[in-house]
Amino acid sequence: MKTKINLLISLFCLAILLPAVAQEKEIPMLDNPMSVQYLKKNLRKSQPRLVFNSTIEKNLKKKMKTDPVLQNMYKAIKLNADEVFEKSLLTRNVVGRRLLGTSREMLWRINMLGFVYRMEKDPKVLQRINDEVMAVCNFKDWNPSHYLDVAEMSMAVAFALDWTAGKLPKSTIQLAKNAIIEKGIKPSWPEGGNHSHWAYGTNNWNQVCNGGMIAASIAIAEVDPELASKTIWRALDGLPHSLVEYGPDGVYPEGSTYWSYGTRFSVVTAAMLESSFGHDFGHFKYPAFVESAVFRKLMNTPSGWYYNFADCGDKRSESGDVALAWFATKTGNKEFFEKDRFLQPVEEMGELSRLAGAGMAWLSQYEEKSEVKMPKAWKGEGSNPVAVFTGGENDPHNYYFGGKGGRGMVNHGNMDGGSFIFELNDVRWVVDPGNQNYHELEQKGFDLWGRCQECERWTLLTKNNYGHSTITINDELHKTEGLVTLSDFKDGSKPEATFDMSATLGDLVSGASRKFIKDSPTSVVIEDKIKKSNKTELITWQLITTADVEIVNGGAILKQDGKKLKLENISHPDLDVSIVSLYPAPLELDRQIEGLKRLEIRIPAWTIEGDKTTIKVRLSGD
Repeated sequence: MKTKINLLISLFCLAILLPAVAQEKEIPMLDNPMSVQYLKKNLRKSQPRLVFNSTIEKNLKKKMKTDPVLQNMYKAIKLNADEVFEKSLLTRNVVGRRLLGTSREMLWRINMLGFVYRMEKDPKVLQRINDEVMAVCNFKDWNPSHYLDVAEMSMAVAFALDWTAGKLPKSTIQLAKNAIIEKGIKPSWPEGGNHSHWAYGTNNWNQVCNGGMIAASIAIAEVDPELASKTIWRALDGLPHSLVEYGPDGVYPEGSTYWSYGTRFSVVTAAMLESSFGHDFGHFKYPAFVESAVFRKLMNTPSGWYYNFADCGDKRSESGDVALAWFATKTGNKEFFEKDRFLQPVEEMGELSRLAGAGMAWLSQYEEKSEVKMPKAWKGEGSNPVAVFTGGENDPHNYYFGGKGGRGMVNHGNMDGGSFIFELNDVRWVVDPGNQNYHELEQKGFDLWGRCQECERWTLLTKNNYGHSTITINDELHKTEGLVTLSDFKDGSKPEATFDMSATLGDLVSGASRKFIKDSPTSVVIEDKIKKSNKTELITWQLITTADVEIVNGGAILKQDGKKLKLENISHPDLDVSIVSLYPAPLELDRQIEGLKRLEIRIPAWTIEGDKTTIKVRLSGD
């Protein structure tokens, strides 16, 4: 009995210490044999061992003699490395509450310089790496109050040590290893035995910070094997709490930009583990992780923009996606290897990804084994479910539709359940307002990160439902805790996706659903079924666009770039579409998007016969 009581007390204490760990379902775990003994026995002794090792490097150098992708990417990396020499050494420049810009710059510099050094052993490059390492290791700290800063800096210094493989001066090596321990790893172990909030979190902080700590731990493993092993053990134990968020189908809840951020660090973590220990402890086989590459691919629209839901950027970078290339290497799937982007003129690539140097390892390992075509109709469920319809390869209309569920309480989430975007004929007709700069908002004292119903975040047009193409009831905000789920999905030549919107509209309705139908190669139908409650006063159907709009009988004509899209109000042709200008946006702090407007169909509840109504709108082009 006493044993059971002690166990219950232990579990209770763990729940207090690790609130972010709490999950409604059991989480698949990574393999985790880590201990001091395991570390000493299995960690590769020779350097490099972080992403690169002697076997990987030998293959890379051999393949680079004939592989045009590796040759071109190396030219781009050398061009980036040359630019480092034109820059001053880094200083501890904290912007707002973040040193993150400096940490990211350091990781980029070491990736460029470090890879060039691995290939050429140029003393000039080695000297510059030495100067960079000494500069950041003499900072008073790496800003542990915002641990992303520490994680990226720790990885950068770890790479610098590892990729120079003992060729830096002994004094620099000692300085760097001490800095990694004192400024990197130790601050991740708060006093009192608690874990850092990110260690078992569900968002990208988990992936980035645990990945940084794994790199740091491998770099100092011989100096302090106990600290290294317990830190790697914690990382392997905590990482599944972020990886599980990809489930069940690969949707990254924070959107495509944050897929790139979180997943980039997950794949470099997997690569480091594999190069150092011989296997990745289950990253590649983790449920829905590989499927997330399909999600990433499908978030790239024909226009060159992202489907930019959540706090996502608008457009893709000009260079190839090295994180996606890791999946290409592991699967052999050509769809994940952006060869054309890797082969574009190096002068047009600009600044490469700060992990592009590491990415050369898996670019060199890629062998095409299959070409699994991307689906024309796809759905991904989870905490931020998404449905996508496309026209497929060689579609003359470049058709793209993306619709979503979710809720404001999702990491980086918005009140956008039921919203959608639509592209046709190279025009994005229905837009998502996207993200805006965090620092500018924080600098003015704006509470960007609170997600309670009354929190300030929801005053922003980019975050609330008034700035998204969805349904609004009584001109009120969506319920931030109300999850919009994907209740039905049908594939085929005329795919359909239905979302249950009841929870986000709350007691303002008795029930609500939204169905999207691709009824032709150039059109989409939006069909809403709403059941009134005694609180329903006004139903507003919304569409957000930057196109010019002409109101016509039964709908509207949207015009942009010399093309047209017809909005047909099938269910309520007698109700005029109205236009609400959102440029300038309502608040000075809002993102200002030229030409932004909200098209509305407003239906007073008293005009509805009975307790149910259907709103049906069709968008069609030529």
